[in-house]
Amino acid sequence: MKLWEKGTPVNEVIEAFTVGRDREMDLYLAESDVLGTIAHIIMLESVGLLSSEELITLRKELSAIYQTIRNGNFVIEAGIEDVHSQVEYLLTQKLGESGKKVHSGRSRNDQVLVDLRLFTRDSILDIATAVNFLFVELQQQSETYKDVLLPGYTHLQIAMPSSFGLWFGAYAEALADDLQLLLSAYHINNQNPLGSAAGYGSSFPLNRTMTTELLGFDDLNYNVVYAQMGRGKVEKITSFALANIASTVGRMATDLCMYMSQNFGFITLPDELTTGSSIMPHKKNPDVFELIRARCNRLQMLPNEIGAIMSNLPSGYFRDMQMIKESFLPAFGELQSILEIAAFMIKKVNVKKDILNDPKYSYLFSVEAVNEAVLQGVPFRDAYKLVGKQIADGTFNPPVVLNHTHEGSIGNLCNKEIASKFHSIFASFEPDKIRDVKKYLLEIVTLR
Repeated sequence: MKLWEKGTPVNEVIEAFTVGRDREMDLYLAESDVLGTIAHIIMLESVGLLSSEELITLRKELSAIYQTIRNGNFVIEAGIEDVHSQVEYLLTQKLGESGKKVHSGRSRNDQVLVDLRLFTRDSILDIATAVNFLFVELQQQSETYKDVLLPGYTHLQIAMPSSFGLWFGAYAEALADDLQLLLSAYHINNQNPLGSAAGYGSSFPLNRTMTTELLGFDDLNYNVVYAQMGRGKVEKITSFALANIASTVGRMATDLCMYMSQNFGFITLPDELTTGSSIMPHKKNPDVFELIRARCNRLQMLPNEIGAIMSNLPSGYFRDMQMIKESFLPAFGELQSILEIAAFMIKKVNVKKDILNDPKYSYLFSVEAVNEAVLQGVPFRDAYKLVGKQIADGTFNPPVVLNHTHEGSIGNLCNKEIASKFHSIFASFEPDKIRDVKKYLLEIVTLR
C-alpha cells in the first residue's frame, strides 16, 4: 500500500532503492505517528470533516495500535511503504471508510515532520534525564575527593595544583552548559508543523492552533513554507546539542584513560571493569572509556553529515531528507547508552591520594611562592623573577599550604551553586506536561 498510488505499479528496483531503510527507520516514529494522527482527527471533527461517532471509533482503534507499538508487536508489512501507510491501512482494514478520512488536510510531508518533532522531543527528554544522572555522579565524586590534590597541566606540562574536586566538578558544570544548549534545541524543535501539508497549506479550514495545543507544542511553525524548511534544519540544530554533550563526555574519557596510565597513575578501576591482553598478563585496559571516546567522536560528526545532505537543497521537500533519519534517529539511543555507562563508571573510579608528595611535582607550587611574596609586599614581576631564579639554581622550596578561597577554586568548589544552575535548566524541560498530553490523546472516549 502506498498513499500516493494511482493504479500504475512502480518498478520493483525503483521501489527497493527509494524506500531504502525507511521501514526500519519508521519504527522509531510509530508511536509519534499515532499521537499526531489522534490530534489531527480531533481537529478534523471540530471543523466538520469527521462525525463525532467516527472520531470515537478512530480514537479507540488508534489507542489500540499505540498499545501494540508499545508492546513491540507493531510491524510495517511487506508492500507497505512507511509507518503512515501502515497506520492508515490498519484503520481502514478495521473501520472501513472512516479509516480513509484521517489523511484529509495532511501530506506525508507534514506528517513525518510532526512524527520527527514528537520523537525528537521525547528523545531529548530521555537524554536530559541521562545527563542528570551523570551530573549527580560527578558532583558526588567532586565532594568525596574535594581535598585530594591533583597536578594541573597546560601544554601537558605540569602547571599548578588542581584537585579531584575541581576535576570532577569541572565536567559537572560543563554538563550544565551542554544541557542549556539541549534545552534550546528542545524549544526550537517543539513547534508545530502540522497543517503545512506538502509545504503550501490546505484549502480545508484547519485549526492549527488546536493541534498545537493538543500535541503540547510551545508554538506553531506559522509559515507553511518555513515549516517544510525545518526538515533537516531542526535535526541539524538538535545534532549540535547531542554532539556538544558527546564532546564533553569524550574529553572526560580521554582524561580518565590518561590518568589511569601507569605514567600518571592518578586513578584505578576495579578489576572487573577493565579488560586484559591476550599476551601481556599485567594489562588492565580502560576499554570502556576508549569506546566512550570513539562513540562520542562518531556522534560529533552527525551535524556535518546532516549539513552535507542539506547544503545544496532549495526550499521545498526533497527525498534527500529521508537519508537523515538513518543517522539521526539512532543517535539518541547511542548517546543515552554512553551517558548511562559513563555514570556507572564514574561512580567506580578510585582516586590515588598524596600524588603531589612526589618531588617531580614541586614546581606546581611556583605560582604559590610568587603569590606569597606578593602578599608580603614584593611587586609581582620582581617576585616572578625571584622564584624563577630559585628554580634555575635549584634552591626553590615549594610552599606546603594552599590558600585558594575564591569562587570555584580548590578551597571553594561552589558545587551547590553549580547544582542550582543545572537543576534550574533541567526543570525547564517540563516532562510532566508531555506525559499529560499523551494521557489525554490516548484516552478512550465515549459519546455523551
